Amino acid sequence: MRTLRRASAPIAVATTTVLLLAGCGGGDEDGGNGSGASGVPQASGGAGSAKSPSSITVLAAASLTGAFNEAKEAYTKANKDQDVKFSFAGSQELAAQVRQGAPADVVATADTKTMDGLAAEVNSPKLFARNKLTIVVAPGNPRNVRTLADLARGDLTVVLAGPTVPVGRYARDSLAKAGVDIEPKSEETDVKAVLTRVRMGEADAGIVYTTDAKSAGDAVASVDIPDEFNVVASYPVAVIKDSRQQGPAAAFTQWLLTPEAQEILKKYGFAAP
Repeated sequence: MRTLRRASAPIAVATTTVLLLAGCGGGDEDGGNGSGASGVPQASGGAGSAKSPSSITVLAAASLTGAFNEAKEAYTKANKDQDVKFSFAGSQELAAQVRQGAPADVVATADTKTMDGLAAEVNSPKLFARNKLTIVVAPGNPRNVRTLADLARGDLTVVLAGPTVPVGRYARDSLAKAGVDIEPKSEETDVKAVLTRVRMGEADAGIVYTTDAKSAGDAVASVDIPDEFNVVASYPVAVIKDSRQQGPAAAFTQWLLTPEAQEILKKYGFAAP
């Protein structure tokens, strides 16, 4: 366990994210005894407290962007003495930030492998959501992509996330199950970058999470991957051991498992853990 936080460590922020403010903010470091409307114990203070809100910083996988931004509204409404800031990026980038001592309190990754690699840095990870893969193509599917096997066609430009990125590793596992071998045009740093390549017409197809395809609306079309070839992504969340806001951080991670939070995640296409 590290004993010193290096506040100058950089934090990478995806283009669709909420900008991360330096530091973790003020507020109590204990958990408090009140309870919020969500049924999760409030992290500090009460509804009538004159204290400034306790602030936590959450490092979260890029695929959680939409769901977590809405979840923040619900969480802070029920816990008025709390504030939550997010930094979204590929899970491998988040892990690097934690190891470098970035000023953060919670980390949520898109796979258990990345979280397992942070065992010395975090407290007791909990699964809070699951996801699946899909193929994304241009609206109307003009290149007639129907299966994973089609991605090996020489006339298609295909992009994947890099092999160290959870969605990139999942995509390669899915292709291997189907016996398909491809050479992607590019290997992106996170799932949002893969989606953007297809949306901008820079690629004919890519493999992303079903939640990301849903978030794009009519900007892309989705081609289902059968369950026999698909891969289930498991999302764990944990409090960072070096956090100075252990109580508020733990309260947020517990809240993610409440019916209120799970309903928000379901709205964005995530499945229950």
